[in-house]
Amino acid sequence: MRSSFKKEDVTVLLKDITGLVTPLPSEKREREIQSGRHYSEMLPLEYVPTKEYMEIYFEALELFGQEVADAAAALGEEILRRRGRETVLVSLARAGIPAGIFIKRYLEERYGLSLPHYAISIIRGRGIDQNAIGYLLARYSPGSLLFVDGWIGKGAILRELEKETKALPGVSPELAVLSDPSGLSPYAGTYRDILIPSSCLNATVSGLISRTFLRGDIIGPKDFHGAMYYEEYRSRDLTYDFIDRITALFPKHPPASEKRPDTRGMDEVRNIAKMYGVEDINFIKPGIGETTRVLLRRVPWKVVISCRERENPRLAPVLRLAAEREVPLEFLPLEHYSCCGLIKKLGDV
Repeated sequence: MRSSFKKEDVTVLLKDITGLVTPLPSEKREREIQSGRHYSEMLPLEYVPTKEYMEIYFEALELFGQEVADAAAALGEEILRRRGRETVLVSLARAGIPAGIFIKRYLEERYGLSLPHYAISIIRGRGIDQNAIGYLLARYSPGSLLFVDGWIGKGAILRELEKETKALPGVSPELAVLSDPSGLSPYAGTYRDILIPSSCLNATVSGLISRTFLRGDIIGPKDFHGAMYYEEYRSRDLTYDFIDRITALFPKHPPASEKRPDTRGMDEVRNIAKMYGVEDINFIKPGIGETTRVLLRRVPWKVVISCRERENPRLAPVLRLAAEREVPLEFLPLEHYSCCGLIKKLGDV
């Protein structure tokens, strides 16, 4: 798969479907999804980032860059302590790829350790790319594989991994992430709700590749899952601006690991669903990263903010976007998440 990621940073196990799929505008794609079509059968139309997008991205870098770097370092230390030097990093495309690169670079800088790093696709409701897993298992022991993603919101991908790895003896469903406010993973750089700046952008901070794609007329039985490569956005590519900025902030000393919370964020999400009469829990996107994505890319209905974060300047990007899109805010005593974005059910519009 073509990408703007450097070969020494990651090997991307995807099929290049550039020119084979026509991306759809956000609202049309949203209607298709809410009408029952699976999201992996379509690709979103990705625009050149607007001035608004870029302001949010650079604001997020300024507000959260050091926390992301500290989380990557803490996660690298935890992986080395628990899994050892034979670990193979398997990032979940595409949000997991920068996270995997941060871990790989941290361990190289700190310990001179160069872990193999691959990127594969997993799709909620459709499973993991079996051909990509087969490729890895032909080269590495099952117990060496460690899945990596950017963050955990409700844990949908983690549950997908748990289901899929039942048929893969020796492969662990554990998921290493930079941020896990849900408290679902033992491998987390932090359990605080932080904004990973790459969540604000699309392909232009993700190696110029699209979301992953799976449809039988284009992805054959022996193919990897697919993705498009956006050559036309090369002049706007910020992938290594992001990666190099974060790696430059790696702490001089290994950070202390955080205690995993005793409660789980999904309980909070279920309470929100009950409170607002949301029947489909997928319409609730918990965490500051997911809320930002809802405000930038989806059709938002409401933003719920933790009472304890009411005056926190780190929520400035969310508050500004909500004001610009005229999305109402409500405050609740949330413990796990800084905020949650609620998506409008388009049948009610």
